Amino acid sequence: MKGEKNELDRPEGNSPKPNKEFLIRWMADALRRTMVHYGYWLKEVEHQFGMKAALEIEKEVAETSFAIQAKRFAKILNIELQDGLPAVLYRMEEKQLEELLDALCLNWLANDGVWFQAIENKFGMFDAKRCNDTCWTRFSPYEAYRIKTLLGLPEQGGLEALKTALQFRLYARINKQDIVEEKTGSFVFRMIECRVQTSRQLKGLENYPCKSGSIIEYRTFAETVDSRIQTECIGCPPDPPQPGWHCAWRFSLR
Repeated sequence: MKGEKNELDRPEGNSPKPNKEFLIRWMADALRRTMVHYGYWLKEVEHQFGMKAALEIEKEVAETSFAIQAKRFAKILNIELQDGLPAVLYRMEEKQLEELLDALCLNWLANDGVWFQAIENKFGMFDAKRCNDTCWTRFSPYEAYRIKTLLGLPEQGGLEALKTALQFRLYARINKQDIVEEKTGSFVFRMIECRVQTSRQLKGLENYPCKSGSIIEYRTFAETVDSRIQTECIGCPPDPPQPGWHCAWRFSLR
């Protein structure tokens, strides 16, 4: 009705005049669009030039783009930066930083689960697993590449580099895992506690059959750390459950 206010108070003409509440939600939506657009760029570059080139280009783009955005936000919000990051982070205790890091990792897992459930509810388990497995073909090598860059791991670091990299996955802050050394130039990585499977068990559900996606996940992760590494699945749902672990993987050099 005439005289009532809506989310866009329109003056004379066609130019919208957003109110404060709408501006805030528009800002959040702008961030969302930026993140999605970033993802589309990465996906298309990988499609056009291959994963290796995409990882190298994304490294350059992320460093440049983040610096531009952080500087712009800092100026408007009057936030002090230190080495390109909010200075307040450097003033926090290590315990607080670890809690924040854990929250980021849990948010990543929650985001993954929300996507899966959205597809499962609309199209069913088969299509959700299909999307999930394909997603891991991109994310797992990307995560391995980022960890190698973060830690400065060598290109052909062998099994020792892989052992290190596995401790810096997002999963490593969420689940309980261990490594069993072998005398044959290999080692076994075991997921002792899996947040996804434990949650399903508490709900009285069967284990999620994650083997197809996990084979892709661990193989591409290991090969990105060192292309010579071979991956063998010892057991993973829907394989029969084993006492003491949810899944186990053997890694060795060719």
